[in-house]
Amino acid sequence: MAYQVVEKSAALGALESTLEERQSRLAALEAHVAELQEARARHARQVDAQRELNAAQRAAYEALRAHARLQEAALRRLEEEARDLLERLVQRKARAAAERNLRLERLEKAKQAQVSLELKKAAKRTVSISEKQQACPSHVRPHQPLFTVLCAGGRGAGPLTFLSFTPSPRSPHSVSQGIREEAETLAPTAEPLSLKSEAGDKWKRPFRSASATSLTLSRCVDVVKELLDFKKRRGHSVGGAPEQRYQSIPVCVAARPPTQVQDVLDAHLSEVNAVCFGPSSSLLATGGADRLIQLWNVVGGRLEANQTLEGAGGSITSVDFDPSVRGLSLSDMVCLLCGLPNPLSMIWEALRQPLPQLSGLRDVASVQVQVKGLRLPLPSFQGSQVLAATYNQAAQIWKVGEVQSKETLSGHTDKVTAAKFKLTRHQAVTGSRDRTVKEWDLGRAYCSRTINVLSYCNDVVCGDHVIISGHYDQKIRFWDSRVPCCTQVIPVQGRVTSLNLSYDQLHLLSCSRDDTLKVIDLRVSNIRQVFRADGFRCGSDWTKAVFSPDRSYALAGSWDGALYIWNVDTGKLEGSLRGPHCTAINAVAWCASGSHVVSVDQARKVVLWR
Repeated sequence: MAYQVVEKSAALGALESTLEERQSRLAALEAHVAELQEARARHARQVDAQRELNAAQRAAYEALRAHARLQEAALRRLEEEARDLLERLVQRKARAAAERNLRLERLEKAKQAQVSLELKKAAKRTVSISEKQQACPSHVRPHQPLFTVLCAGGRGAGPLTFLSFTPSPRSPHSVSQGIREEAETLAPTAEPLSLKSEAGDKWKRPFRSASATSLTLSRCVDVVKELLDFKKRRGHSVGGAPEQRYQSIPVCVAARPPTQVQDVLDAHLSEVNAVCFGPSSSLLATGGADRLIQLWNVVGGRLEANQTLEGAGGSITSVDFDPSVRGLSLSDMVCLLCGLPNPLSMIWEALRQPLPQLSGLRDVASVQVQVKGLRLPLPSFQGSQVLAATYNQAAQIWKVGEVQSKETLSGHTDKVTAAKFKLTRHQAVTGSRDRTVKEWDLGRAYCSRTINVLSYCNDVVCGDHVIISGHYDQKIRFWDSRVPCCTQVIPVQGRVTSLNLSYDQLHLLSCSRDDTLKVIDLRVSNIRQVFRADGFRCGSDWTKAVFSPDRSYALAGSWDGALYIWNVDTGKLEGSLRGPHCTAINAVAWCASGSHVVSVDQARKVVLWR
C-alpha cells in the first residue's frame, strides 16, 4: 500500500509539473495572441488609411483626366485657328502679290503708252541728214562719238568690238538730227583705243543710213538701254516664258594664289561656319554659331567692320549675296538725263566727266559723276541682299543696310545646311537635313517646288537651269528646273561636304570626307581630276572648297589650319599655307577680282590673304 502511495505521489508531482509547464506555455501563447491582435488592428487601420488615400488619388486622377480632355479640346481648337490664320495669311500674301503685279502691269502699260505717244509725236517731225560740216560749240569736236561701248566676251572669247554713237555736227542739243552706229573689230593684240583716238580721222566719214531718219529721242534712249543695260537680261525657258536673270560680269582675267596674311580678326563669339564675298570683291559676309552675320569692307588690305545682321533663329551654316547691281546703269542715267532740258548736252557733259582711276575691273565700286548739280551714281556690283541658312529649320534674307531680317523661308523640318540665290531674279534654293531641296519664289516668300531626296543635303549650287546638290550618301545629284525628276547622279567616294561651280558653269568642284577634291567636267558629266595631298584632311561635314575666279586653282582648308592650293591646269599641288589658324578651317572664299582670299575656322578667326 505504501508503495502504491509513493508511486501515485510521484505521478501526481509529474502531472503537476506538466500542468505548470503547459500553463506557462498557454500564458505565453495568450500574450503572443494579444500582440498579434494588436498588430492586426494596426494593419487594419493602415489598410483603411491606404484605401482613403487611394480614393483621394483616384479622384485627383479623374480630375486631371477631365482637365487634360479640356486642354486637348482647346489645343485642337487653337490648331484649327492657326491653320485658318495661316491659310488666310497665304491668301492675303497671294492677293497682295497679285495686286502688286497688277499695279506694276498698269504702270508698265502707262509707261508704254507714254512712250508710244512720244514716238507718235516724234514721228511727225521731219529729220534731215547733212553731209556737210556745221558749226558746233568749241567744246565739242565735229563727229566726236557721244559714247563708246566696249563689247568684250568672257575668257577665251573673240575679238573686241567698239560701238560708237555720234550726233550730227549741226547741234549737240538734238539727238534726232543724226546718230551713227559703227562697229570696228580689233585683233586681240591691238592696243586699246582712247576716246581721243576714236575721234580722229576715221570718224570724219559722213553718215549714210536711211534708217537714221526714223530715229527720235525716245528711240535713241531705247537703243542705248538695250546696248548698255547690264543689270537685267531676258532668258527663255523651254516653255517660252520669259524670266529676268542676273547678268554675270567677268572681273578676273588671271588669278594668283595667295602668299601672305594681310589681316586677322576674331570676328564672332563662337565658331565661324560660312564666308562669302559680294560681287564687288570689296564686301564680305561671315556667319557663325553665334547667330550673327558680320559684314566687312576690304579696304587697303584690312577688314573693316561694316554692319552686323541680327535676328537669325539659329547657327548660320551658309551665306550668299545676290548678284544685283546697285546704283544707276548707264542706260538709266541716259534716260534720266533725257528727261531734262537740253538732254544731249547733259549726256555729253556726263560722259566728259573724268572718272577715278580704276585698276581694270578689279576695283568696281560706287562712282558718281556730277552734271549741273545732279549727282549720278554709276553701277556698283555690291549685292543688295544676303541669304543665310540656319539651324532653326529655315533660311532668312536680310537687305544690306538693314539690321533685322526682312523675310524668313520656313518649311523645312530639320537643319537647313545650304541656301543660294539662283541666277533667275527673285528665286533661291535651299538644302536641308530633312532630305529635301526646295526652290523658293522670293517675291512671295513661297516654296515653288520641293524635291525629295534619299539622303541629307550638305550643299547646293545653281546654274542657268540646273540645281546641283551634294549629299551624305556620297552622291552628287543634278536637278533641272524644267524637269520634275533627277536628271543625273554622279557618285563620289565620301560624304560630300561642299560644291563650287566655276564662273563659266562648265566645271564643278566637290569636296568630300575621303579627303579629296574632285573636278567634274559638266560637258561630259564625269570626274576629270582628283586632288589629294599629304596632310590634307576635311575637318567637318561642312568644309568648303572653292575655285579661283579664273578656274586655274582649287583651294580648301584642312583640319590642322593649313590652306592647300592645287593647280587645276597641271593637276598638281601648288603649295600649302600655314598662318594664324590653329584649328580646322571651315570655309574659304576667293573674291571675284582674284586679289584676296578669306578663310574662317572653328576658333572664331577670320583671316584675309593676298
